[in-house]
Amino acid sequence: MNAKAEAKDSRLDLLKWLVVAALVAVGVVGNQYFSSEPILYRVLALVVLAGIAGFVALQTAKGQQFFALLKEARIEIRKVVWPTRQETTQTTLIVVAVVLVMALLLWGLDSLLGWLVSLIVG
Repeated sequence: MNAKAEAKDSRLDLLKWLVVAALVAVGVVGNQYFSSEPILYRVLALVVLAGIAGFVALQTAKGQQFFALLKEARIEIRKVVWPTRQETTQTTLIVVAVVLVMALLLWGLDSLLGWLVSLIVG
């Protein structure tokens, strides 16, 4: 009995995804068809269509998994210990200093090799 319920859900999910695809197609074609209308109206219509398509997509099994993933990601982001402003500034200055030193070293090496090649070639 469980297999029948899953098969029915998967068929309904397929139908829901087809509705989402149709809404996206309506948005694309409608935006092109109404290209002479003000951009504000077209953007508002696209936002409404995207909201409806997102709502329909969230009703599917994959959509619910995606929403659960977003919630879990938000929880994980809250666990991150972000650096303080002082730590960020110090790290940035160290990176800039190392980049400058490496640039000078590479410039010096390039100049030396160019001078040696010019001596050899003549």
